[in-house]
Amino acid sequence: MKVGFVGLGMMGKFMAANLQEKGFDLVVHDLNKAAAEPHIAAGAAWADSPKALGEAVDVVFSSLPGPPEVEAVALGENGLLAGMSKDGAYFDLSTNSPTVVRRIHAVFAEKGVHMLDAPVSGGPHGAESGKLALWIGGPEAVYNKHKSVLDAIGDRANYIGDIGAGSVAKLVHNCSGYAMQCALAEVFTLGVKAGVEPLALWEAVRQGAQGRRRTYDGLINQFLPGEYDPADFALRLAHKDVSLATALGREIGVPMRMANLALEEMTEAMNRGWGNRDSRSPMILQLERAGVEIAVDKDDIRAALERDGAANDNPKPN
Repeated sequence: MKVGFVGLGMMGKFMAANLQEKGFDLVVHDLNKAAAEPHIAAGAAWADSPKALGEAVDVVFSSLPGPPEVEAVALGENGLLAGMSKDGAYFDLSTNSPTVVRRIHAVFAEKGVHMLDAPVSGGPHGAESGKLALWIGGPEAVYNKHKSVLDAIGDRANYIGDIGAGSVAKLVHNCSGYAMQCALAEVFTLGVKAGVEPLALWEAVRQGAQGRRRTYDGLINQFLPGEYDPADFALRLAHKDVSLATALGREIGVPMRMANLALEEMTEAMNRGWGNRDSRSPMILQLERAGVEIAVDKDDIRAALERDGAANDNPKPN
């Protein structure tokens, strides 16, 4: 299988190098040819345009800054589609817009070419080491056909669903991380200004309930199955805890926008009479606002944990 790679920047250069190290015959293209020199020196062929690259390979990967660059590479006058053959496959590894991905997929499909979104997570270090998650959306048969190539790029290539699903997962992942980053900055400034040495504070809280579990495992017992009774920890007690934290912020002059928003959510839930329900029950308010219902079967959650090899390390559904 001959593989094409477009975009040899901070992430792309490592992913392309891993493909070469795993023995794939590589053709490369980048706006800056100098970025391709290490790959060419290692045996890769150079293509003068995405079109020329598409003509020369069986499957194409791109790692680009964003939607405009992906559209230009995929659909431009000298873009991939102009050169790729029927039944060829194109995986975009960029963080992209699901809307743009679906539009490109539709245009490719008109010419019998497959386009899948395959955003990655792991950063430059993960790209270099091969410790990357890839979240793929599109035709599952095409994913299965190219699984060996995907596994040469990262160690966690997973099929997510229809076209655009991978991009949605990537946006959820990144946005949640930056939202948590803001919350962590807020509460840590509270702790430090309240007199606790930063390293001691960090060492303490990472041994607590939140610090000991993986980030998204807080969704396992209540949010995913949609069950908030009986409570693991009552909302009324959690409301008290956040009330005390925000009161401390006011006392010592620490702005706490995120925490006060959380308190407002919890207060609204309390006013619904949910004080004895689980402390995660305020999440129902967002489900209502979004018009979404979530009720995952507990057996399916357990199976997902087992597939991940984490069934013995994470809290299981009750």
